[in-house]
This record gives sequence, structure tokens and C-alpha cells, in this order.
Amino acid sequence: MMRSPLPSLTNSFAALAVALAACVSGLAGCSLFHPVVAQPPAVSAPAAPLKPVLPKPAVTDRFVLESDASDVVGYVQRTVIGKEDTLPDVARRFDVGYEEMLLANPGVDPWLPGVGREVVVPTQFVLPAAPHEGVVVNVAAMRIFYYPPHKKDERQQVFTHPIGIGKVGWRTPEGSTKIVSRQKDPVWVVPKSVRDEHAEDGEILPDKVPAGPDNPLGQYAFRLGWPSYLIHGTNKPYGVGMRSSHGCMRLYPEDIAVFFDQIPIGTKVTVVNQPYLFGWREGALYMQAYAVMEDDSRDWARNRKHLLDRLLSPKLRQRIADHDREIDWQRVGELAHAPRAVPVPVSGGRDGVDAVVAQSLLVDDSVPVGSNWDGKSELLVDEKTFRNLLGERAKPLPVSQTQASSQ
Repeated sequence: MMRSPLPSLTNSFAALAVALAACVSGLAGCSLFHPVVAQPPAVSAPAAPLKPVLPKPAVTDRFVLESDASDVVGYVQRTVIGKEDTLPDVARRFDVGYEEMLLANPGVDPWLPGVGREVVVPTQFVLPAAPHEGVVVNVAAMRIFYYPPHKKDERQQVFTHPIGIGKVGWRTPEGSTKIVSRQKDPVWVVPKSVRDEHAEDGEILPDKVPAGPDNPLGQYAFRLGWPSYLIHGTNKPYGVGMRSSHGCMRLYPEDIAVFFDQIPIGTKVTVVNQPYLFGWREGALYMQAYAVMEDDSRDWARNRKHLLDRLLSPKLRQRIADHDREIDWQRVGELAHAPRAVPVPVSGGRDGVDAVVAQSLLVDDSVPVGSNWDGKSELLVDEKTFRNLLGERAKPLPVSQTQASSQ
């Protein structure tokens, strides 16, 4: 007869009962009653926010005037400083000058502006109070304008670029002249006054500098009816947009190359000194203020209103007189004392410069489509080289010597 398995099964149940009893008396030590802790689901790192795609900047050196009475062209822009960017880098990229960028961005270190910082690019312009014909230069704005000939049924175009002008003691002359010749790969005949100045600093200049990378005239030059004064390129593009020459007007190499083919011999050239510019747009009077040059002999502090009046064309003067009560003269004074190189409405109850900046278009920090520059040629330099090469000499010279210049 086979033995029944019941006793062993009974023993197993008995052993389990004993274990359960022990657990009941000491739940804390019983592994059978420990809750099973579920592992939390893996949390993936949050995806980095997508970098906003900013619009490409449009070229801002050529405009079609809305009418013959148009005074304001272009639009203000902002861009974001990229890695290793400086304000001179952004200025070259957007075809504006060094001083323009400084005025538009007060308090920003030009050499360490800060990656990711928004900066203002002043690419809107009130046109100088001068006839819209030929070449017009505003030395206070350090900017040149060219109005090509056009037919009566065509709208006027204007091309504009930043320029370098004469430093203190070597002022760029004002008045009217014309282009008498032009030359590719010019030879620089160094005036004695310039050789003497450099000799004082221990630098001996030759009588002539042939065409090439060491020639400060660059690759293209226009000679004017004023002896020894030129509009030309440069081998030092970092000097554009500041007082860096011996009286001549120098452009970025890419800009003078276009002008060389565009502007004919015999073109009238008008040079004015207008630190404060006024113009109408969309029913409002705008003011664009630049710094008064340190050797400007006019007493702006005492005779500001009288001098402002003299800057206006007769037509603009009359229109302002007709709207005198609408003009915020306090804002005019504030802009004159703290120039920003940005056109700001001063009539019609509109907001001021902060609103103009806030409402400006934020664009990609890249060379505008259609620019004269390829973004690669003749790049700018670091701060130390910039200051060393520029020299920053501003020693006043006798009046007789200031009349002789060639770069």
C-alpha cells in the first residue's frame, strides 16, 4: 500500500502558518509585507528651445524716395551679438560707421558688447538739407549720399555709405566742388605736411606710395576740384565712420568700388556740416541727431535755436513754422544733448527714442542680401591693432597746413 502525501503537505501549510504568524507580530521586519516600490519612469531632459529664425536684413545702402519731398529713408534695425562679434564687426556687416554704432548703443563696450546682446543698427536716415543732386556729404554724420540723374517720370534714388573724414587739425572742407577725375590703383603722392607729421612720431614716409596693400588710398579714388582732397577707398576699413584721415573722405573698399563705376566725372559734390537733421515722414517731423564735432566753431550751446533754423531748407522751415505748436521742443533739446544717430519723431505726440528702438525690426546678424561686401574680404582687426594702426593723432596744425591733404 502506498503512503499518503498528506502529512508532508500538512507540514508545509503548518510551516507557512508559523511564518505568517511571525510576520503579523512584527510586520516591520517581514519581507513578505514590504510594498513593491515601482521605479519612476525615466525623465528625458527638456528639449532646448528652438532658436528663433530671424529675418535676413535687407540691404540698406540704396533707396527709392517716396516723393520729391521725401526726407527720411530706410528703417532702424536691431540684431543679436554673435560669438566674438564687436561693434566694428556689426558696423561693417551692415554698412554703417563706427561712430554711428557707438551713438546708437550708449554704454555698450565696442570691443566686448556681450554675446547674445541686442544692439541697435542705425540704418534709417534723414537726408541732409541740400539739393537732391550729385554727391552730398554730411561730415557731422560721416556719411555720403549719391543722387543719380533720373527722368521726370521716375522716382529719385539715393545711395548712401559711411565715410571716414578729416581728424582734428585736418578738417574736411565744406562747400561745393565737383569730381574732376577718377583713377584705379592710384599712387599716393605724400604731401610734405603729412610727411612732417609722421616724422615727428619717428615714422619716415616716402614721397610716393605705389598702388598696393600699403597705399592708404585703396584701389579707387575720385579727385575733386579742391586740390589735394579726394574721395577714395582705404587699406584701413576700420577707420571708416570716424575722424581718421588727413581731410579726404574714405569709404569701405566695397563701397568705393561700386561708386567708381556709378558716379561720372563732372558730378557736383556738396559738403555740409549738419549734426541735427529734420524731415517729415507719415505726417510727423523726425529729428536725427549726431555729435557736434569738437572743432565745430559754431556756438551750439548758446545759439542752438538760431543755428537749427539755419540748417533747414526754406520749404522745411516754413512747414515747421506752420506746425510749431505740434512740435515737442523739449524732446528736440534732449536729442540734441544726447544724440543717438536714430531718427526720432518730435511731433504728433508720438513716443521717443526708446519706443523707436523697441519697435525696430530684429534681424539676423548676417551680411544683408545684396550687400556690396561678401562678409569675408578685408576683415577688421582687434582692439589693440585698431588703436595702434589708427594712431588717433589729433594734433592741430597751422591753418596753412590744413589746406594740404591727400588721404
